[in-house]
Amino acid sequence: MYVKGTGASFLIDTPPEMREAAIEYSIRKVDAVCLTHAHMDHVAGFDDLRRFNTLNGGAPMRCYADAATIAKMHAIFPYIQAVNNQQGLFRPMINFVDNAEPFAIGGVRLERLEVEHSFPCSGYLLTAESGRRLGYVSDAHVLPQSTLAKLEGVDVMVMNCLRERFHPTHLNFEAAEGYFRRIAPGRGYTIHMCHDFSHRELTEKWRRTGLPVEPAFDGMEITL
Repeated sequence: MYVKGTGASFLIDTPPEMREAAIEYSIRKVDAVCLTHAHMDHVAGFDDLRRFNTLNGGAPMRCYADAATIAKMHAIFPYIQAVNNQQGLFRPMINFVDNAEPFAIGGVRLERLEVEHSFPCSGYLLTAESGRRLGYVSDAHVLPQSTLAKLEGVDVMVMNCLRERFHPTHLNFEAAEGYFRRIAPGRGYTIHMCHDFSHRELTEKWRRTGLPVEPAFDGMEITL
């Protein structure tokens, strides 16, 4: 997810297709990155951040993640560092920052959300300068009560909904519906969906629930 805020823009996760998406949607400015977790479908494009280091004048970029994810990122990309390589090698320059405490990127305030994914993982609560809030949970099969309390009544909720059948580490449709009802957002969007249902079928399923929820799509823009 690409977030364009006042004074700064940032990414949540760097999936394998990140470079292609940046070209297709003319993303030319990335000031920071937030990671949910270190599964490859969320971090395989991390190496391509090197281009944004160049566009930012050669400065290192901050990457916010939980401590376990930071450790895994160093294992996956051991060549990443926070300074220019003395041999002139072109490598991402990253300052990793623990996301345990709330932080701000430009005019957007972010708070880590605890989620259960059977793997170290974070969700995020974003608060715009307007005070409007967006919840983001890309991967989880359980949202703890403490997280639900923070998400209650958000203006926009983005949440995974993998498939119809039960899944041990992701929300299925029934579980996602239950959480959307408890959170009661102004608008809801589902992501991280597989091919068990088409976009049209899933749109109709959400329409029948009476909830203001629909599946997201590539290139979707949301304004807070």
